[in-house]
Amino acid sequence: MLEEGALRFGFDFEIEPGIRFSPEVVVRDIDRQRVSHLQPEVLNNLAFHLGLMEIPSYWKATCSPEIVIRAGSLDEYQISWWKQLLLKGLGEFFYSNDINFTVPDFVTFKIDPDIFPQVRPYEGQLDSSRLLVPIGGGKDSAVTCELLTRAKKKIACWSLNPTRASLEIIRLSQGQRSIIVTRSIDGTLLRLNEEGYLNGHTPFSAYLAFSSTACAVLFGYKNVVVSNERSSNEGNISFQGREINHQYSKSFEFEEGFRDYSQRYLARDINYFSFLRPLYELQIARGFSRFPQYFPVFRSCNKGQKTDSWCHKCEKCLFVFTVLYPFVEDKVLTSTIFSENLFEKEELIETAHKLLGWGENKPFECVGTVEETAVAFYLCLKKVKQRGEPLPPVLQSVQEKILVREHGLEERTLAVLRSWDAKHAIPRDLEELLVREVELWQS
Repeated sequence: MLEEGALRFGFDFEIEPGIRFSPEVVVRDIDRQRVSHLQPEVLNNLAFHLGLMEIPSYWKATCSPEIVIRAGSLDEYQISWWKQLLLKGLGEFFYSNDINFTVPDFVTFKIDPDIFPQVRPYEGQLDSSRLLVPIGGGKDSAVTCELLTRAKKKIACWSLNPTRASLEIIRLSQGQRSIIVTRSIDGTLLRLNEEGYLNGHTPFSAYLAFSSTACAVLFGYKNVVVSNERSSNEGNISFQGREINHQYSKSFEFEEGFRDYSQRYLARDINYFSFLRPLYELQIARGFSRFPQYFPVFRSCNKGQKTDSWCHKCEKCLFVFTVLYPFVEDKVLTSTIFSENLFEKEELIETAHKLLGWGENKPFECVGTVEETAVAFYLCLKKVKQRGEPLPPVLQSVQEKILVREHGLEERTLAVLRSWDAKHAIPRDLEELLVREVELWQS
């Protein structure tokens, strides 16, 4: 529904016995003239796919063995694709709730293709010179925005339910425009969660992929440039014989699968790719350290998201502190970004061990690989030792219990910091831009 400069999408879901959900998505500051020239089937197809991407959030409450689609059509390729997204994207959810998702026909899709014929992907005009850049409020999207803006690329910053951190990064990045989308979760789902229905992690980055691509069609952008790193390819634990990856929908596997799906069923010419895919989190942190204007505003802590703060207690806080510590002055890190030295907190010793792989699983957070985390702690230790200072409790424990058993850390450090993963989909001109920037970071 187009109303007062906004495009509103509404969805209807039902689970037995008669529990209904009606979530909404609103795209702000819509270009009425452009939208009026889009065919109704284009808008309906975008709405249909946004609705499909809402399914995991509501389906997980009961894990119904059958998903009945009554608002559109799916072919065999699509059914297989969506099943894979459910099984891999909700892997952590299945693990946390001890659900055997590997049984045959764990979930099936029921479609009536005679009601809704197959829709072709959008093939209209898109501007190849403009880049749509999703902003999440963390350091990665800030790096992407800053590099593209400095290179004088025409970018629009896109954000879903933006936090204060997201809005501040958008302001500082000086992009040509911002596109804001709001998504509301039906309150009935929250009530069911309180009553004990199944709950857990869903592939949120997959939702961002569909939503940002839909907006690329609505606003005429050919390129959707996300900021997912190489580190997201590493899983967390094996469960039921399958790898469980908290960051599956940020991984290159998902990126490739989504790009193929998008060009088949959403928009033929839109290119969805990650600008930072060749790099580890530690390398991105090194680059981010060169942009101090973002230090006071960026946030990565999920627990502190609602209050625009760092909780100073979780795995994500400690990981970000660790990867920034080698490259940022102590005083700046512990005053401008964090409000204390997290290495002094003895209660984070066990958290550090988990980040280094000493636990049942790598923490279910958006953190780096075990290898780059070992390198990061090694760099932190070197920094403190070079100053001749006593090691704080976290670093002391990491050295005595873990790193003392590691070998070749100096060579491994160089390998990580100079690493470049060739498995990416960055266009040639932007790849050359990133290569030049990474070389500057290493100088």
